[in-house]
Parts: sequence; C-alpha cells; structure tokens
Amino acid sequence: MSLPPLFTVGYEGLAQPDVLDALKGAAVDLLVDVRAVSASRRAGFSKNALRSGVAAIGIEYLHLRALGTPASGRLAARSGRFDDMRRIFLAHMETPEAIHEFELLRELAAGRRCCLLCYERQPHHCHRAIIAERLGLPTRHLLA
Repeated sequence: MSLPPLFTVGYEGLAQPDVLDALKGAAVDLLVDVRAVSASRRAGFSKNALRSGVAAIGIEYLHLRALGTPASGRLAARSGRFDDMRRIFLAHMETPEAIHEFELLRELAAGRRCCLLCYERQPHHCHRAIIAERLGLPTRHLLA
C-alpha cells in the first residue's frame, strides 16, 4: 500500500474560500495548522474560524503549535533572511515538544490526506517545506 501524498498551503494574499476550495479539490481530510500563533489578521484564518470553515466541508482541523516557527525565525523570514529562518527552525525541531508533535504528524500523514497550513504563500520561504522534507512523502504545494 502506498502512502497518501502530503499537501501544503500558505494563505498569504488569499481568502478563506480559495483555500477551502483547494483543500476540497485535493481531497484533503485533515488540515494541520503548523503556525506557532494561530491568530490571524486575515478574515477566516484564526484558529476557530479556520476550524469552522474546514469542518463545514468535512475536513478535520488540528493545530500543532510546537511545529510552528519560533518568534526569531518568523522575524528572520519577514526580513527576507530565509537561511536564518531555516537554521532557527531546524534547531527548534530538536526540542522535545517539536519532536513529539512531528512524530504525531508522521503517524497521521502515513494514513491520511493531510495538508500543512501556514501563512507564507511560497513554500520555499516557509518552514512547512522543511517539515514536508523531513516527512519524506510525495508533496504537493497548493496555491503556491
């Protein structure tokens, strides 16, 4: 039996319906929020609004906060220092909390059509691509 693909999506510049349509089109059944902070100034992307939105189309929601980028990594990314963000995030991935949540994600992704969600539109500028690389699954970046 082959493993299901992994999807990722960044909602920068998008409306919630755009993201929901992409998730539905990819037949995602679990949206995994990998933001350290699940609040958003963009309508529809704070934790509760996002959970409600995906539930309305039959998709489960899970927030794995420990797989989010630490504040210093987010600052580096916002400043365009993507190599620094990567270094900071890779160090963060060695923390007990991140290791635990990564292993949980590995188990879930082995049997479900999961999509990692974060803010950054371009996956190569976002830590979700690092998580996807570590999982080693065939990956498709939605709406990039």
